[in-house]
Amino acid sequence: MSVDGAPVAADWRGMVPSDTAAVVSLADRVHPTFHEDEAVFRDRLSLFPDGSLVLAAPGGGLAAYAIAYPVRRFVPPPLDTVLGRLPEGADALYIHDVAVAPEWRGRGLAEPAIERLLALAEPFGAAVLVSVYGTPPFWARHGFRPVEDEALTSKLASYGEDAVFMLRETMKEG
Repeated sequence: MSVDGAPVAADWRGMVPSDTAAVVSLADRVHPTFHEDEAVFRDRLSLFPDGSLVLAAPGGGLAAYAIAYPVRRFVPPPLDTVLGRLPEGADALYIHDVAVAPEWRGRGLAEPAIERLLALAEPFGAAVLVSVYGTPPFWARHGFRPVEDEALTSKLASYGEDAVFMLRETMKEG
């Protein structure tokens, strides 16, 4: 569905295996210096389907995608790595990416996906992410704060020099 030729934010849906090639194509456009193989996206989809979302673009392709999955709080996975399994003792939901195609930015399209991912984070007690491309102010609007910890420096190396590890505490159920 679209309004005035634009995707509708409410139309986010669960990713399916046939979406992964389009996700890689959009990821390569949005993150030209951080290529990840299609196997990475298939891995995340198979491990935690609830955290894999897409938003169709009018006329075909994708306007956006979002990927999140459980992790241990201060152990962000290296980029372009197939996990194979989720870690035992996961205590956070890792927001791997929320990417909107450049031509669709500025329309609030990411908000519903972020809300869905943050709801998934509730049982873990936290959501974490690695902010790149100067996006900490965007994530701060969603309640994330930077975490300064020397132990994270080597873990963030694959994300580039401007990478910032960010955390958002949630109200843990129970």
